[in-house]
Amino acid sequence: MAIDPTGADLKAYLSVDPDEPVTMLNLLRFVEGGRARYDEYIAHFRRTSGRFGAEVVYYGYGGAPVVAEDGQAWDAVLLVRYPSRRAFSDMVRDPEYQKGTHLRTEALVEALLQPTTPTERIMEP
Repeated sequence: MAIDPTGADLKAYLSVDPDEPVTMLNLLRFVEGGRARYDEYIAHFRRTSGRFGAEVVYYGYGGAPVVAEDGQAWDAVLLVRYPSRRAFSDMVRDPEYQKGTHLRTEALVEALLQPTTPTERIMEP
């Protein structure tokens, strides 16, 4: 399973609406000992991503799932808000950011990066 976006992935991602704000959902499964390595990546991310307007909304470790099939539990969840899809793509290609991506790659056995956009619809209780 791929854990890092490819050039083709980014091209498809930008084809939707490159100037649309996006919040990226990251579902993360660590290799043995990967949690500490990913925490190093988060520190690197925080140092380098601000130039692109990225904002960590939430980063937390997963617990036992309430509803899930065997093997569906994730070790951590990360939500990052970007001012645009293009900002995410620019960050991923940035040489300074790329200096720390090995930390992410080494930490993960599996990842899901899901772009999300806010709904205008408000759910009624």
